[in-house]
Amino acid sequence: MLSFFSKPRIRGGVHAEEHKAATAALPIASNFPLPKKLYIPLQQHVGKAAEPVIKVGEKVLKGQLLAYSQGMISAPVHAPSSGVILDVNDYPAPHPSALPIRTIVLATDGKDEWLASPVITDPFQLAPEDISLRVGAAGIVGLGGATFPTAVKLNMGRENHIDTLIINGAECEPYLCCDDRLMQERAEQIIDGVRLMLHGMTNSPGANLHLPEGGRPGIKTTNAVVAVEDNKPHAFLAMKTAAKPYSLIKVIQIPTRYPMGWDRQLIRYVTGREVPVGCRSSEIGVTIHNVGTAYAVHKAIRHGQPLLGRVITVAGGAVKRPMNVEVPFGTLISELFDFCEVNPEVTARIIMGGPMMGDAMPHTGLPTVKATSGVLALTQSELKNTDEQPCIRCASCVSVCPAGLRPLDMANTIRTNQLEATVDLGLKDCISCGCCSYICPSNIPLVQYFKYASGEVMARQQAQHKAEQTRRLIDARNARLERMALQQREEELARLAAKAERERLKAEQGALV
Repeated sequence: MLSFFSKPRIRGGVHAEEHKAATAALPIASNFPLPKKLYIPLQQHVGKAAEPVIKVGEKVLKGQLLAYSQGMISAPVHAPSSGVILDVNDYPAPHPSALPIRTIVLATDGKDEWLASPVITDPFQLAPEDISLRVGAAGIVGLGGATFPTAVKLNMGRENHIDTLIINGAECEPYLCCDDRLMQERAEQIIDGVRLMLHGMTNSPGANLHLPEGGRPGIKTTNAVVAVEDNKPHAFLAMKTAAKPYSLIKVIQIPTRYPMGWDRQLIRYVTGREVPVGCRSSEIGVTIHNVGTAYAVHKAIRHGQPLLGRVITVAGGAVKRPMNVEVPFGTLISELFDFCEVNPEVTARIIMGGPMMGDAMPHTGLPTVKATSGVLALTQSELKNTDEQPCIRCASCVSVCPAGLRPLDMANTIRTNQLEATVDLGLKDCISCGCCSYICPSNIPLVQYFKYASGEVMARQQAQHKAEQTRRLIDARNARLERMALQQREEELARLAAKAERERLKAEQGALV
């Protein structure tokens, strides 16, 4: 059962400057011109990269499968528009390194012609397993940034007997307001997606979760809570109105505080439950999805449309026309910036995502993907002063850490290359939210230390794993050589014994003669 608290249970966090006013009041722009080329990476999700099923020169329709998922943790990729496949090759990834990643290049034909798909009259007549299968086939992943395959979480909902589904409408990152506008403009579709998720997570046959209040629900159902930050009153009202007919779905307001959208923070506030270290939220009966994910589920189940694009916030001081714009995946940042009239001369930094947890991009020739919630063009005045000063031992970083860590102690062990000690201090629990760096009066780039240490620990673990694997292979080879040598010795002894026996018999025959 849900348990709400009169007093907020929030650990750490900061009240970051929002910078949302420029875009929050504007409706979603749907007039973005279709790009002539789309660059569609095969790795847009957690897990294994998708494997292409198309060939160069092949004509495809919008929504057609381009690459299938590999294994349980993976997601397929579909054509965001109709056109011709130009290439399947390496192309710079939307990552600070811009290292090449396998990418499908699609030349659009301007027709935007859809692949025909059957329409389901009443999706609530489908088995819950069918909902998960269709969601997985649509390539839907967590659109809050985690990009974990949604179908896997729906399956875990049935396996772990989830009693609470939380829909994350916090959107606590500064500048970003794509989810805010989505809730304001498409609340009914989001709520429908939530209902479909509830149906897909049901492990009880006959649970009719589509019934409004006063109807007769099934034997066992799952409760849903849509959590919206209190700085989004219009989104809250729209979602509350859309959810009113359904008793299983509650819409609540939560405090505006970064990082309220962190899953563990949100779960703690909404339910009072703590997710143990090393455990998943599903193990305590809770699962969480983004509002954009719920909207994508609605489109996939109701209309048979796979995940092909999303609403993206384009903002920052260098943007002349900041907006929330709906674009197909594979659109280059440069085309977004041209549409929003970004001034490259005053752009000091390009960030994909929000300024707290987003990544700085090296150039604009990178594609948007499923994880792209926003693209920011920030001026120098919007960037924090980077002149690092000595620590004054104020402990501000400790008080704002939502994970309850000691950032300063971790940074000191990293400086002295004591990475094992850093891990013991909780490095793996750090979510790189940036609260510690944001609040630090000495401008110490704490989160950069932690990102470096996490990468170094992973690299060392991979090197150790490789060394152990090599050692096992060498040991196996030596054991195999020893077995072969022993077998050869045994065969040689057997051959000598047989030869001696033949000579003995020959000698005996000669003596008889």
